[in-house]
Amino acid sequence: MQKTRVMLYVEDVDQSVKFWQDNFAAKVTEVNKLPDDFKNLVLTLSSQVELAFFPRAFIATYSPEVLNNTPSLMFFSDDFKGLHARLKTAGEIVDNNGTLTFNFADPEGNYFVVAQAD
Repeated sequence: MQKTRVMLYVEDVDQSVKFWQDNFAAKVTEVNKLPDDFKNLVLTLSSQVELAFFPRAFIATYSPEVLNNTPSLMFFSDDFKGLHARLKTAGEIVDNNGTLTFNFADPEGNYFVVAQAD
């Protein structure tokens, strides 16, 4: 089975990583040194999903064409209600065509969606 790695460009890599560790029990699986004393961290959310965090300042210098591309991501959770209760920025739970969902913001104001797993 293949993994999916999503790259996120953030102002504060450490703060963003802590958010995902605290709320999603994500584990740091890689710390990579980048040019100009930057670093990138990779978190594993599941056996199939990884999030790679890069500093926006690094991306602005080395890949400015992708800097403002924030992905629209939906995560499926078996602990849907528990996760909703833990996330301080969780929005209202809504029924989207038979699937319960809610949105949440990370520390930098990027919004994502969580859906209840079947």
